[in-house]
Amino acid sequence: MKEEVRLMKGNEAIAHAAIRYGADGYFGYPITPQSEVLETLEELMPWETTGMVVLQAESEVAAINMVYGGAACGKAVMTSSSSPGVSLKQEGISYIAAAELPALILNVMRGGPGLGTIQPSQADYFQAHDRARSLHSAGNGRLRRPRLRPRFQIHQPRHDSCRRHRRPDDGESRAP
Repeated sequence: MKEEVRLMKGNEAIAHAAIRYGADGYFGYPITPQSEVLETLEELMPWETTGMVVLQAESEVAAINMVYGGAACGKAVMTSSSSPGVSLKQEGISYIAAAELPALILNVMRGGPGLGTIQPSQADYFQAHDRARSLHSAGNGRLRRPRLRPRFQIHQPRHDSCRRHRRPDDGESRAP
């Protein structure tokens, strides 16, 4: 039997991987260039087949706090954003880490400083990585969290790593 090959963008692959993994919830806010994650999930309607909650929050801060609540309830939850949105989520990421809760936080990076451009890039590597101390950090304090290599097969390894290390994972990262 011939296997179907499907060509898709990275954001679409993230949405499909979340459903395939069996994620319990995705909480996001539309911001370019990652809006397609939320749009693809809404199009696929996983709540009808897997019971996955897909919710567009009223802000980035609300989205990360919904992730915090879902993770605290023992659910496999995730969010995604772009550069300035991840900056807004930093306090929530710190709370999740302090509570040692697993969560997947994806940064679909923009190019340039400030609001930057709307094209994807690798410009925010240092938003999540402190090169001087070789620590992977975000938010306040010396938060350490697992880092994994970028790939489209994020579903099982990412969520399992989050649970094993009891830390949020930013989904954009390199091996520890």
